[in-house]
Formats: sequence, C-alpha cells, structure tokens
Amino acid sequence: MSIDLHVHSSASDGTLPPAAVVQAAWAAGVTALAITDHDTMDGVAEAMAAAERLGIELVPGVELNTDRTYGEVHILGYFIPPDAHGFYSLLAQRREARVQRGLKMVERLQELGFRISFDDVLRVAGGGAITRPHVARAMVEAGCVASVQEAFQRYLYTGGPAYVPRDPFSAFDAVRAILEAGGVPVLAHPGRMTEEGKQLIPALVEHGLQGLECYYPEHSPEETEHFLALAAKYDLVVTGGTDAHGPGSGHDRRIGSVSAPPGAVEALKERRERLVRQGRRS
Repeated sequence: MSIDLHVHSSASDGTLPPAAVVQAAWAAGVTALAITDHDTMDGVAEAMAAAERLGIELVPGVELNTDRTYGEVHILGYFIPPDAHGFYSLLAQRREARVQRGLKMVERLQELGFRISFDDVLRVAGGGAITRPHVARAMVEAGCVASVQEAFQRYLYTGGPAYVPRDPFSAFDAVRAILEAGGVPVLAHPGRMTEEGKQLIPALVEHGLQGLECYYPEHSPEETEHFLALAAKYDLVVTGGTDAHGPGSGHDRRIGSVSAPPGAVEALKERRERLVRQGRRS
C-alpha cells in the first residue's frame, strides 16, 4: 500500500489517459493518488470517476512550471476547488503560452533543416498541454532523431539549438496563485533544483509554501534526510511521489514505487483548513 502524490497523464506529457493511470495505480496497490499534470487539471474529472469505481482516493492536483531564473523550480498545487475560476483562467493562459513556445521550437527545428510541423506535435499531444516531450516524440515519429533522449540531448536541452525559454512566471507567482485559488502549494523534487534554486526555499516559505516533496526517486537517502529536516524546520507538509509519466516516456517509473508518508493526504487537508482559518485564501 502506498501514496503517490505526483503522477502525470496524457492531459499533459504522460503517455496514459487519466483513467488508465488510476487503473495502473490500483494494480500497484496505491491507496491514494494525485494527478498533477503540467499547467492543466483537465484530466482530474476522468481520474476521479475511475478512482471512485476502484476505491482509490484521488487528490486533485497540478504542477506549475516556472521560468528558469533559478533553474527548474516546479510547484505542485493540491485540492484546488472547481470554482477557482481565476486559477483556471491562469492555467488556460499558461497552456496557450505552451502552444506558442511549441510553435517557436518547431520553427527552430525547421530552420535546422528538419521536416517537422506543429501539426505533428499536436497529434502526439492528443489534446494535452504542449510540452517539450511532445516535441521530442514528434521528432522521433518524423525521423529527425532515433529517440526522445537524443532529441533532448542534441536539440531541446536548456540552451540547445531548438530550445525556447518559458514566459516569465516565477515560483513565487505560482505559490501565490495556488494560495489565492484555495489550494495547498508544495515544492516538487527539490533534489533536482540547482544550488541557487534550493536557496529559494526559505523565501518560498515566507511567500506561503506549505509542503515539500521529500520522497522522490532521484533523491539520495542523504538528500531525503536533508529535506525532511527542512520540512520540520519550516513546518512543511512532507509529501512524495514518483513523477511517473507512463510507458515510453522518459519517466516510466512504476506508480507507487516511491510513497509519501502515511497520513500525507490528511496532512494536506488539515493544512488547507488551517489556511482557511488564517484567512490566507481569497
């Protein structure tokens, strides 16, 4: 039995539809699951229906990618209410920015001589929020590269010949947006952050960060202990998850193979109620 609070579906760059993600979680013995797609919650309703049929607790979530001023800093948002219209408008704006970014990446690839179109990327995405992995998969299908890994290593890596930076959107903006929507902001995979990015954690706490993803597949035991100590120091909810993206992705970890601690979901719910009492929500 495990709790996986960081999983992606085909609503963004995962390879499995939301219902199939829930099915895989159920088969793996997961008791609580969060769908945390990039800049979208479009997969939550389908996942929720599947979870109800299978008896899994489904935590509605989202992962907000921020700009790279301090490297990759991703903020997870849990329990965003369905009537947070301003937040869903923000997500729509972020997804449109992803479309424009994808178009520019394709243009750069075309300038490099590759026969690839943005329609190829849209077909691969299947209606999901456009991400670099979609561009990479389209490159594979078009015969530009042999693998998604090669696409990233040669063309799509940060600063690469086909890389396009994200629109400005800071980690502080992400924390604030989640709080104003009525959700609980949690810092994702801190072990993947640059040293400069890790120095942001105290400032993020001051801006309202409520949790830290301490358990993650790429964290060493020493890193996990370090982040657990930080969570205790700053009174942050301890979470964890696999960041699974499904078969054929670059993150095809088995759902539930890394677990959040027992009681993590209840701790997130209690933190949400605390925020209400403190008047931290709009």
